[in-house]
Amino acid sequence: MTTSTSTSTGGAGTSGTSAYVSAEVYTEVQQFYARQMNLLEGASADPDAWAHTFTEDAVFESVGEPEAQEGREALRDTVGAGVAHIAAQGLDFRHWFGMVGVEQKPDGVLRTRYYALAMATALGGPLQVKGSLLCHDDLVREDDGRLLVRRRSVAEDGRIR
Repeated sequence: MTTSTSTSTGGAGTSGTSAYVSAEVYTEVQQFYARQMNLLEGASADPDAWAHTFTEDAVFESVGEPEAQEGREALRDTVGAGVAHIAAQGLDFRHWFGMVGVEQKPDGVLRTRYYALAMATALGGPLQVKGSLLCHDDLVREDDGRLLVRRRSVAEDGRIR
């Protein structure tokens, strides 16, 4: 893997020395996110498969919420309830991740920073943006090479300063 070392200035990392990833790794991260979020959309939504894109001990932090969710099972249960709620309303729900920055930390963790939009459309209705978020993930590799989310932190625009 080809990387270049630089001093981070608020990109994917928080500060200090990090390495920007190769185009191959960047593409892999983009494909990971596409697969992960497609697991939550449409009639074939699979919250269990989505939860398995996180480590067993994953942490999901949402700025403004009193507690982080910890563990794959808690994530699956929460997201499963959300998917059921959306289906009961008859909505098409989509996620879009953009402006994805990826840096590799010295310990091999891939630190990402991206914007996310959550959008819903009722049958015959207009698109509604349900959320605009700034997100940070720590992605780690399993022994088989697969990427998993170890930590996700999301902050909704306009909610917390």
